[in-house]
Amino acid sequence: VSCSSNACNSLQSEGSSCSSDGSVCEYQVSYGDQSHTQGDVAAETLTLESKTGNPVALPKTVIGCGHDNAGTFSPKGSGIVGLGGGPASLVSQLGSSIGGKFSYCMVPYAAAKPTSTMNFGTNAVVSGNGVLSTPLISDPSQPTFYFLQLEAVSVGSKKIAFQGSSIGGSGNIIIDSGTTLTLVPTDFFSQLSDAVETQVTGGTKTSDPEGFFSLCYVPDSSLKLPPVTAHFKGADVVLTSDNIFIQVNDKVVCLAFYANDQLSIYGNVAQQNFLIGYDLPKQTLSFKPTDCTNT
Repeated sequence: VSCSSNACNSLQSEGSSCSSDGSVCEYQVSYGDQSHTQGDVAAETLTLESKTGNPVALPKTVIGCGHDNAGTFSPKGSGIVGLGGGPASLVSQLGSSIGGKFSYCMVPYAAAKPTSTMNFGTNAVVSGNGVLSTPLISDPSQPTFYFLQLEAVSVGSKKIAFQGSSIGGSGNIIIDSGTTLTLVPTDFFSQLSDAVETQVTGGTKTSDPEGFFSLCYVPDSSLKLPPVTAHFKGADVVLTSDNIFIQVNDKVVCLAFYANDQLSIYGNVAQQNFLIGYDLPKQTLSFKPTDCTNT
C-alpha cells in the first residue's frame, strides 16, 4: 500500500514509515518475547478454512509482508495471526462483524491431532459447566496487549503471591497465545521452581540438554507432579501436567516457566486444553477445561 493510504496512516502509532523512495508503506513490529518482523504493509484477501466446509473470504485485509523476521517464529509457519487490540490486528479489522468476541482451543504440543481451532463472533462465547471468568484489562498506552490480574499460584498447599509487572493499570500479566512459556519475575520463579521441586515425587531429575531450562525430569511412569492452580481475580484455574511441563525431547520434560523481569506473560503451554474466550465489550476472559483435540 502507498504511504498516503488510510491503512498506512492508521498504523503510524504502531511504527509505520515510508520507504526511502517514498513509494511503499513499511512497518516494524516487536513482540513480547523479543521476536520481531519488518517489511511492507500490504492488502490482501485472506481466505480461512471453516468447519462448515465453506471457506470464508476476508477481502482488503491489511497485512504485513515480512522481509526480516527473527525470534521464535516456527519455520513451518507462514506468518502470525494478530489477535491483539491494536489497529492492525485481525480482531480489530473484523470489527463489529464479530462483536468483539473470539476464542481458541489449543491442543497440547504432543497431541496426535496438530490442529487447534478458533471461533469468532457468537460461536466464540464460552459457556456451560466449568467456565471461569476474570476481568480483561486494557492499557491505552499499550493497546496490543491483554492484561489479567494474577493474584497467586498454588503448588500443592503452598500459595505463592504474585506481584508481576507494574503495567496495565490493575493488570500484572499479559495473556499471549503466541508466547510459548510463561514468563514471570525472577524472585517468583525461584519460589515456584523450589515449590515444584520439593513436591515432585518419583522420576529422575536431570538437566536440559540445551541448557535453557533449570528444572527438568526424565518422564518415567513413577513421576508424580503436584497440583498447580493459577489464581486469577475471580478465577482459580487448575493446571494439568501438560500446562506445567514441556517436553524438550523424547527423554526430558522441563518446567514451562521462565524468569523474566521485564514483562510477565501467561504463555500458550499454560493455555493448552482450555477453551479460552475473549469478550472485548464486556472486558472478560473465560477459561473452560476442554479436550481441544475434539473441538
